[in-house]
Amino acid sequence: MTVSKTIKIIGPAYPYRGGLASYNERLAKEFLTQGHQVSIETFTLQYPNLLFPGKTQYVDGPEPDHLSIQRTVNSINPVNWLSVGKRIKKEKPDILMIRYWLPFMAPALGSICRLVRSNKHTKVICLADNIIPHEKRPGDQLLTNYFMNSIDGMVAMSQSVLDDIDQFHDGLPRALCSHPLYDNYGPKTDILEAKSLLGLDRDTNYLLFFGFIREYKGLDLLLKAFADKRLKNYPVKLIVAGEFYTKPEPYLELIKKLQLTDRVILRTEFIAEKHVTRYFGACDIVVQPYKSATQSGVTQIGYHFEKPMLVTNVGGLAEIIPHNVIGYVTEPNELEIADALVDFYANNRKSTFEVNIKEEKKKFSWENMVKAFMQVAENIPTKA
Repeated sequence: MTVSKTIKIIGPAYPYRGGLASYNERLAKEFLTQGHQVSIETFTLQYPNLLFPGKTQYVDGPEPDHLSIQRTVNSINPVNWLSVGKRIKKEKPDILMIRYWLPFMAPALGSICRLVRSNKHTKVICLADNIIPHEKRPGDQLLTNYFMNSIDGMVAMSQSVLDDIDQFHDGLPRALCSHPLYDNYGPKTDILEAKSLLGLDRDTNYLLFFGFIREYKGLDLLLKAFADKRLKNYPVKLIVAGEFYTKPEPYLELIKKLQLTDRVILRTEFIAEKHVTRYFGACDIVVQPYKSATQSGVTQIGYHFEKPMLVTNVGGLAEIIPHNVIGYVTEPNELEIADALVDFYANNRKSTFEVNIKEEKKKFSWENMVKAFMQVAENIPTKA
């Protein structure tokens, strides 16, 4: 029988947009389903506008149903950290779940954690996307060290992140649980209907590059691979769907240089959650040509929509995509990516991969993620 816990989540949530917010809200719902009491505290200020690379930090839509979400945390105000930390300390939740993805957040989150755990009751457990960031900056090591020494345990979503823990906190209670499926984007959209909704040619096949565009995600590698003359033999185009979080000019110039203007469809704006099903519905295969990674929510959207995927052998991506079973794992270079895409179309792999995905996706449940947190909580020594 499940013993009900009071759980406080600190991290992005409504009205903030993006995968982190969607994940935290979906995880909160799973905690509720498992009989726990859950509330989320998100930011009054997440990033100063000067530091935010996109057009807006906010979602355009209603608040999620049946969730308690309050905006309380200011990422750059130490007085706020003190007040939030003292309040949660007095509230004494059984578990404080902290989402950590960027060293910029370490001073705020680390300070709150230190105050809360001083009540000798609350177990502070981090859900880590990255410990060592993809795009390194001066001070990252120092900031992350400050945060890592403020927590009692950690759940990681890839082996590479789990392996990084000992650089900062040897002996920290921990668990590994793969990123669950993003099953909050609704049912699959039929491929012809999806193409129609997006204004695409019904007789053309489509590859999909999805998500925020940053240098480490390797869109340049994919463009070079897609220029391979062998792929010109197939009626296939590339959809790039997601907002630029880096300067777009190098990519636009590369498209022109490689003579891909007529074969690349740019939908380079933030893709609203209600439209995600259209982009995944319209494509044959999702391509993630990352140069570095830990794990990626895009793969879990792909699993949900039962789409073949190509990932590169970096971070934890290869851990969850069985090569030649539901897709491909290649090295991060344009020739290997091109070889895999040619194989996909030349040998009609789509239907076989899709059948295999139906079985493989069963591994990635939200119930398993909740179990991972409870396992870590049990392994944290009782505080004297």
